[in-house]
Amino acid sequence: MSMDTALETVGLVKRFGGLLASNEVSLKVGQGEIRGLIGPNGAGKTTLVNLVTGVYRPDLGDIRLAGTSLLGLDMHEIARRGLLRTFQVTRLFGGLTVRENLMTAFLARRHHASGGDALAQTARMLEITTLGPVADLPAKKLSGGQRAILQIACGFMIPAHCYVLDEPFAGINPVIKDAIIDLIEDVNRRYGATFLVVSHEMAVIRRLCPQVTVMMEGRVAAQGTLDEVARLPEVIAGYLGKALE
Repeated sequence: MSMDTALETVGLVKRFGGLLASNEVSLKVGQGEIRGLIGPNGAGKTTLVNLVTGVYRPDLGDIRLAGTSLLGLDMHEIARRGLLRTFQVTRLFGGLTVRENLMTAFLARRHHASGGDALAQTARMLEITTLGPVADLPAKKLSGGQRAILQIACGFMIPAHCYVLDEPFAGINPVIKDAIIDLIEDVNRRYGATFLVVSHEMAVIRRLCPQVTVMMEGRVAAQGTLDEVARLPEVIAGYLGKALE
């Protein structure tokens, strides 16, 4: 049975002067899939994320969300269409509590929602994360790992066609990594949410992502399970001669 496509790029090209940062990148992420996006530094992963989320405009190609082109849309319009992202550096309201950050994320995207709706969704999110005990602390008082969880949880306050997670596990201790993995899997299972996860954490990618896409030098070099792509000579060479672990 074929899987409906949540996010698709078709021949994306992006140049920065003489640098070809995206070289005809074509990618399909199926509805309900948790896809990994890996590659060495400078491979073009962040450029691709910035293209699909509207930070950059492609020079050529198309970006489609649930079959509809996103070309020409600004970042906020793309987010309203249902393509949401997190950033490597957390972006929260430090003076607001965890609960207030979650409610703000909900109300900002649902202008006609009631306070009761926001409270109910916030309570559900606090229940399925590890944030319940710190719900009334200001975000600036949280640890780095807790802030990372909160940022991801804010993104999950509104259903989306696809969530793009940019290095969500960077610099985080193993306990928090497990909590983020559990949260992603829970949202995927409950709501059929689709994820594109950019990460250098191969152990996490192996655990979380049945399929991975490998980028090298601005293009898609391989796709398959992590074990399959890790055996390809080009992928091994791209990771400085070492097999992925």
